[in-house]
Amino acid sequence: MRSFRYIWVLGLVGTLLLVAGVIILALTPNNAATASAWDSLPTHPVHTDHTELMPGPYEDGPAVTRACLACHEDAAHEVAQTVHWTWQSPPVEVAWSEEPVSIGKANTLNNFCIGVQSNWQGCTRCHAGYGWNNADFDFSNTDNVDCLVCHDQSGGYVKAGAGLPAEGVDLAAAAQSVGVPTRVNCGSCHFNGGGGNGVKHGDLDESLYFPSENLDVHMGRADFLCTDCHRTENHSVAGRSISVSVDNANQVYCTDCHEPATLHEDERITAHLDSVACQTCHIPTAARRDPTKMEWDWSQAGDPNREEDPHEYLRIKGSFVYEENFTPEYAWYNGTGQHYLMGDEIDPDGVTSLAHPLGSMDDPGSLIFPFKIHLANQPYDTVYNILLQPQTVGETGYWTTFDWDSALRNGSLAAGLPYSGNYGFAETSMYWPITHMVQPADYALQCTDCHSDNGRMDWQALGYYGDPMEWGGRRR
Repeated sequence: MRSFRYIWVLGLVGTLLLVAGVIILALTPNNAATASAWDSLPTHPVHTDHTELMPGPYEDGPAVTRACLACHEDAAHEVAQTVHWTWQSPPVEVAWSEEPVSIGKANTLNNFCIGVQSNWQGCTRCHAGYGWNNADFDFSNTDNVDCLVCHDQSGGYVKAGAGLPAEGVDLAAAAQSVGVPTRVNCGSCHFNGGGGNGVKHGDLDESLYFPSENLDVHMGRADFLCTDCHRTENHSVAGRSISVSVDNANQVYCTDCHEPATLHEDERITAHLDSVACQTCHIPTAARRDPTKMEWDWSQAGDPNREEDPHEYLRIKGSFVYEENFTPEYAWYNGTGQHYLMGDEIDPDGVTSLAHPLGSMDDPGSLIFPFKIHLANQPYDTVYNILLQPQTVGETGYWTTFDWDSALRNGSLAAGLPYSGNYGFAETSMYWPITHMVQPADYALQCTDCHSDNGRMDWQALGYYGDPMEWGGRRR
């Protein structure tokens, strides 16, 4: 009897250990998958403790930069060659303009906060520099390069107006903490573009600071940093968006790590790779946890009696429509885009596209790609039929005066635009590529998500007569 009891106890213990092992395996990330995910990535540099190297104190941000340059002599010069510093690309030849096009945040309009010129003090808090508060900022003065915004690991570094360190920031603590840029460094600006969390992109928001693998498989399961995909050489970060660029240089591609020829066992999936982007199937929805702004109506701004809600209405900005977990729109995309240029004439009765993808089913370099399309109603000159740049920031800006006429007069003067004194509001659109929030393979789109009566693809808008499964790929 006693022997039987011992055997029973041993069996129970063994069973419990087996169950515990199964649970541990279930909760443990797939180490083999994680390891293979890192096989194609650059090795992170070995961290150097800067506690003794950067003792401080520092009177201002440029003083920190000068201390950094004592060892990293070329770093500020390298940063000064990048669009993170210039906010404008070198001139590019494009088919849709007679002159080479040079665009970026510094000289274009968007349909969120509209534009930088006359609003430097507010917009440039996300610039990788110090003191850009007017049109005369000296881009050649590399003392004003902000090393800390990308490298601080203290958690206490915050930028304020014109990109200067906020009052009370411990610059010595920030300088001593520096390391490889993390998602927090990149996200402090890129997750909050357009005035708040998740506003602009639809696939970049604060949920990506610490995501689960079901939110983003690269950042969640594999714990990637932004710079693992957006690789950096001489401080030039790979990647670009048609919101601020028109060419396809310096792009990031899934195939930088994934070999398409051997990636899928099912030949039917492989057959799609000539026409469908990886993102289309592997990012079924965007803004998966935090909502993103889909519509912005500036014409509603200024009402002091309307109840305010950051996702519905703000007096200084107007009314909004937000969505979460939305299904993207799809368009052919060859990596290049077309952009509205300041001073271009518009048709106020139509929808003016400020940035949209180029490509077609006849272009062998084009793929069907997912996008967020942001719609807005923004100021334009009713005589010249051009979109206008309002001054929103500062004592004479709209957010203080609530006077559209003076705000548009001041902003147009700063941007070099004519202003007749007559204004209205015109509809605009802007395409934002969806490239983040990649799902695990089990959550990728299935055949019927696209090829069914209720499929998500607008086949006719893409140039087909109808679903290629029925029409054999015949074109309109």
